[in-house]
Amino acid sequence: MPPRRIAVIADSDTRWKWGASVARQIAPGHALDALFLRTRATPTERQLEEIGIVPDTRREVTVAELVDDEELAAADVAVLATVGGTTLALAHGLGIAWEGRERRPVTVTGYVGVVYEKMVDGLMTRAGTDLVLANSAYDADRFRAAFASVGVDPDSVVECALPFLGGEPYAPSTERPFTLTFAVQPSVRKGREARLGLLERAAAHARRHPERLVLMKLRSLPGEHTTHVEADPYQLLVERLAEPAPPNLRLVYGNMGEVLDRTDLLVTVSSTAALESMHRGIPTAILTDFGVREAHGNHYFVHSGCLASWDDLDAGAAPRVDPAWAARQGIGKSDPYAAARARLAALGAGRLPALRPYYSPRRAGAYLGGILERNGMDEKGRPLALVPGAAGTGPLRTVIRRAARSGAKSLYRVGRERVAPALRRWGRH
Repeated sequence: MPPRRIAVIADSDTRWKWGASVARQIAPGHALDALFLRTRATPTERQLEEIGIVPDTRREVTVAELVDDEELAAADVAVLATVGGTTLALAHGLGIAWEGRERRPVTVTGYVGVVYEKMVDGLMTRAGTDLVLANSAYDADRFRAAFASVGVDPDSVVECALPFLGGEPYAPSTERPFTLTFAVQPSVRKGREARLGLLERAAAHARRHPERLVLMKLRSLPGEHTTHVEADPYQLLVERLAEPAPPNLRLVYGNMGEVLDRTDLLVTVSSTAALESMHRGIPTAILTDFGVREAHGNHYFVHSGCLASWDDLDAGAAPRVDPAWAARQGIGKSDPYAAARARLAALGAGRLPALRPYYSPRRAGAYLGGILERNGMDEKGRPLALVPGAAGTGPLRTVIRRAARSGAKSLYRVGRERVAPALRRWGRH
């Protein structure tokens, strides 16, 4: 019998972390194949090393290439760890390509963090896959209700938890200074002055508490991409502080779990790291300084008991999560993936029906068509044909000209994100 394999298709470092962690939870004995999509956010070697999950095989591919990929088709499970539109394009293309096969992979989708906005928008792009993982009872109830209302099988939703919740329970230590860790987010807050203001406030806390160590946990190096673009990295903003950074304020990289091992107070605006911290029992503060707003995502934590301001933290506040709220968010479960493993085993025991995404050419042709085109695929699930000479006179040339007018950085970005992938595609034809 051939070895059992689980393939994870990922389009960024964050989604690889989620997808690979899910794979280890639902199929711990399977070989792990990594399929990284060629995007602006394809994980770098440093990012992969920081995550720390080493696949058995790895390749870089495009969405359109996966349609005819026999290695993927031969896998037992395929985790679609991709943004919603890409997940829909994959389900559409693979559904057509795999129709009529005696066997195909069980498809698994879900979310890399808390679902605090565009719930229906993202959910409908995942509808029609075999398993949609919900990170909490709260999410599972919402997902099933939405699916039932539009005619999608609500049993495809399986309650679990974020797959990277774990680590040792929090215990204070006298062998290190009290450590406050701020979990940085690439797009919260937005804008140079807003981000500089947040950094200034963290520096002020460090000056007020010289006995504490204040860590700014960074997501990426300047120039590296992640799920969200970080336009104003703190590594550069620290040079713009009104006063030199105090010696007990430090910028750090590394695996989030390892940083939490030495954390006594986790502070963030709305990072998923807050759930990791709460799971371990680490005091956790969700900042209110910039408002409790849907735009910041911190509204999700309104009932957590962890809302606090920098002034509160200066005065010694160390919020603890409300146990009832935590339980509803999937925090503290002993084996949150048992139901997913059982469902996976049941599906794998018989012949799977064809993949049927909710968005079809008949139901939402205009919407689906645009998503497929952006992913290099036509309505029939085939790679888009390239018109000879299109590079010189068509939309691509227009994009390049606009980028050139807007500056070198923009031109470089277009070259990396648009031109280089196009050249690779042309070279294969």
